[in-house]
Amino acid sequence: MTDTTSRETLGFQTEVRQLLQLMIHSLYSNKEIFLRELVSNASDALDKLRFEALATPELLSDDPELNIRVEFDKEGRTLTVIDNGIGMSRDELVENLGTIARSGTADFLQQMTGDEKKDAKLIGQFGVGFYSGFIVADNVTVESRRAGADADAGVRWVSDGQGEFTVEMIERAERGTAVTLHLKSDEAEFAESLRIENLIRRYSDHIAFPVTLADRAQADEEPRVVNTATALWTRSRSELSDDEYKEFYKHLSHDFAEPLVWSHNRVEGRREYTSLLYKPSAAPFDLWTREAPRGLKLYVQRVFIMEDAEQFLPLYVRFVKGVVDSSDLLLNVSRDLLQQNPDLTAMRGALTKRVLDMLGKLATGDDYGKFWSEFGQVLKEGVIEDFTN
Repeated sequence: MTDTTSRETLGFQTEVRQLLQLMIHSLYSNKEIFLRELVSNASDALDKLRFEALATPELLSDDPELNIRVEFDKEGRTLTVIDNGIGMSRDELVENLGTIARSGTADFLQQMTGDEKKDAKLIGQFGVGFYSGFIVADNVTVESRRAGADADAGVRWVSDGQGEFTVEMIERAERGTAVTLHLKSDEAEFAESLRIENLIRRYSDHIAFPVTLADRAQADEEPRVVNTATALWTRSRSELSDDEYKEFYKHLSHDFAEPLVWSHNRVEGRREYTSLLYKPSAAPFDLWTREAPRGLKLYVQRVFIMEDAEQFLPLYVRFVKGVVDSSDLLLNVSRDLLQQNPDLTAMRGALTKRVLDMLGKLATGDDYGKFWSEFGQVLKEGVIEDFTN
């Protein structure tokens, strides 16, 4: 039973209020990306749980099959994205959904021009994630319980995106998070089965977990898996289309623009790993903030380990996005172990050469001028920092 005395009304951080207004205005022509963002967030939550379960296996014991469920109610005009991932505590929910805790937020907001097209591009580089739901919804409800917590540690967060949100403790039997969008009257298309299925196939087919679709009005109907549910980088290059590579980049980077170039490679022998590296087409707003989070997304045997593994590439190519999946590193690898790992030095050298090879090939075409105008200045740092190359 909900304890009404635990309900509290809080205000969004000033930057969140500004971002919400800018985003709803600037991204309206790209409104369907909200589903990609919510499914990507759910995928991240599953990755994080699988990593924590390496040290604490009991976190998975009550529900070992990780998945993402998308449920719609045409009559009630709602769309819900549910994951059985890591979940959030009350404090985490308030922190994650009420504030923007990343460097460069003020600089980012100052760069907004009022030009819808330019602002949409910039917002895409900043990453909109959860807040994109307010583009199509006039009210959003989030219910969550952290993995390992008791059922009475559930929490509900509700907001119309105007400036405040309420948060209260609830009973929640299952771990993970459910985000329910109460769709605006003119956005009812996003509670249509075919529309949702097409969006999942288009934007989230590469998600490494099954994404199922179900109509809440058909309670006896079995949910359908609508994505490939295979980590894209583990598939052969010959079976992947350019569009699939581009959509995976957008999932990975939360950038709306397409990448300029990419490289997908598998190394076998003494060290076995797969890398998928991307060059963005435009510089991120915080490119010159050398302390900003950067690096590749690290997996070991397809298990997510680290979001920004900066040890794999030098600082002067900090704009490179991508994934590295090793067969050899220990599953419980930490940042400290990465610093001391001799195999990592060899991988770093090889991945750096691959990035420079990508640039070399780019230099023979028409896109190099575009690359240089965006990244040429930061690349010059390598003359001082990287004597080997």
